[in-house]
Amino acid sequence: MLDSNQQSRDLDYSIHKLSVVVPMFNEEELAADLIEAVNAALINYPHPWELIVVDDGSRDLTWLNLSVHAQKVGPHIRLIRLLRNFKQTAAMQAGIDAARGDVIVTMDGDLQNDPQDIPALVEKLLSEDLDMVAGWRQNRQDGFWLRKFPSKLANRLIRQVSGLHFQDLGCSLKAFRAPVLRKVRLYGEMHRFIPAWLATVTSPDRMAEMAVAHYPRTKGQSKYGLSRTFRVLLDLLSIHYFLRFGSRPGHFFGGLGSLVTGFGLLILAYLGILKLSGESIGSRPLMFVGFFALVSGLQLLTTGVLAEILMRTYYDAGKFNSYHTLRASNVGVDDGWHQAD
Repeated sequence: MLDSNQQSRDLDYSIHKLSVVVPMFNEEELAADLIEAVNAALINYPHPWELIVVDDGSRDLTWLNLSVHAQKVGPHIRLIRLLRNFKQTAAMQAGIDAARGDVIVTMDGDLQNDPQDIPALVEKLLSEDLDMVAGWRQNRQDGFWLRKFPSKLANRLIRQVSGLHFQDLGCSLKAFRAPVLRKVRLYGEMHRFIPAWLATVTSPDRMAEMAVAHYPRTKGQSKYGLSRTFRVLLDLLSIHYFLRFGSRPGHFFGGLGSLVTGFGLLILAYLGILKLSGESIGSRPLMFVGFFALVSGLQLLTTGVLAEILMRTYYDAGKFNSYHTLRASNVGVDDGWHQAD
């Protein structure tokens, strides 16, 4: 019996449907421009496509501007409004969940990515039988200290932790095979680590990078800053753990617990020998160290067992969303696609 990875590769992607997912937050000045730019880039795309814009709880006129312009352009522009600002990762996951295409492309809503690069990304994905093609902003048009320098540090750390040798893991412009992308769920700030998460369900050899255009922001304000560097460091700890022990947490806690328990037992055995030799050990600090090491080791072993139970429950349970939708376009599976004449 074929696994789902093999089944997704056996699909005929020469005839496919494309979904473009774009999260936006407080981008009232760019809302109409984004729809217009993507529509112009894909107006002659030879296969059915849709644009899904997720308003991540904007507090300005982003939703109104999106709604007005989407009605003018056509039903292939689908809008999702989240109940509040759940951050970019949750908004991106909401768009991925709503996407109906065989191929999914993600990009930022600030128009620093060029929608004209989308067809080339999809062509590389399909013609080379890949599961993901990531954009590489070779000539990045951002400030050095606030954007480029933190990004270089983050990319280097991510490469070392994940083992993926991508030049630009932070670029949101990426193309995916939908069946493979749907195997991972995005939480927290994990949109930066999608290639690393995909490496848990497919081979890194089936992922590639392609140079894409990048432009300076012309309207609105950037939502990024130095604070994201610290969030990346915290997320790296999580991804380091999940990549190595996500499906076997008992090995991590059990190994650590065995080490600490063994250390405690050695101390107590040494003190026991001293006691048999007639020495007093009741007031020795080493006795407290051995006792607490033994207790801590047993707790870690117990935590490993509980973590195994929790992970089995997680994998057996259904999907849980990291967002709540206020409203979304209501279209059927076969409705709302744009098809070139």
